[in-house]
Amino acid sequence: MWEADDDLDRAAGSGIGDGDASHNGQSSGELAEGAMATKISTDDELAALKRELMHAQKMASLGELVGTTTHEFNNVLMTIINYAKLGMRNKDEPSRDKAFDRILAAALRAEKITNAVLGMARNRSEEFAPTELERLVDESLLLLEREMQKYRVQVRKEFAAAPPVRAVGNQIQQVLLNLMTNARQAMASGGEMVLRIAHDAQTGFVDLTVRDSGCGIPREQLPKIFDRFYTTKAGPDATGKGGTGVGLSACREIVEAHQGRLRVESSVGKGTAFTVRLPVWQEKSESAAATPIAPLGVPNSLASSATPTSLGT
Repeated sequence: MWEADDDLDRAAGSGIGDGDASHNGQSSGELAEGAMATKISTDDELAALKRELMHAQKMASLGELVGTTTHEFNNVLMTIINYAKLGMRNKDEPSRDKAFDRILAAALRAEKITNAVLGMARNRSEEFAPTELERLVDESLLLLEREMQKYRVQVRKEFAAAPPVRAVGNQIQQVLLNLMTNARQAMASGGEMVLRIAHDAQTGFVDLTVRDSGCGIPREQLPKIFDRFYTTKAGPDATGKGGTGVGLSACREIVEAHQGRLRVESSVGKGTAFTVRLPVWQEKSESAAATPIAPLGVPNSLASSATPTSLGT
């Protein structure tokens, strides 16, 4: 088993090349001022690029969500239409009863999908607030349920009692959807995905784990998987998802912005588990109006890069 962490205590570092002050007549002070101005300009440009990149990733995730939701609604509509036609063709009572039952079941599923989407819309606030992880998991599962069935992925939930976490709901849901999609893609021939919620009362954190029984990640790739644009995939899958090398990097930055931690452990041929660790919502220490989250994609260290440690167990 090999593990990797993102390092939440990374320090920013940016080297400025030495120059020969005597060559151009500039004093060391002038050189320092020029170098500082260049660094500030570079940092501003880097921050702007990161914001654009994260916005693009957010739009890509939204596009995937819209595509998934549209596909789910289309399935529901086809069920309703087909059984309505069946009921119209067959006048006998048993056939009509069966058609009505299937139409009702499809309509109830449509209601659940609508409620899940509305729930996500309610999570659009960019402020920290008490967030129930179990609810986010259930909403995400509903949207990906048909996809899991199509690829023969069995889903098992292991939810321990856990308090709300301090989070921006829509951002953590983006992380969750990304990790669940990755898990499904890792099991090309089907398998099992385990979703686990556990509360560590001693540390004041809640762990959300997404574990698959797929191909696993080779040891030499683990230290790189949180690097921006690094991907273990050849490209998007048949559903058009993944392969950009941006998803896990975005997940890491979102979790960091929550003062959390993202951890991965993997065994080749056995599977991979990603664990998101988030702080518990502390009612006494939080203001009634939640604190706005920092702009997505601009972590405290502009020069940060993942340098995870690989450990053998």
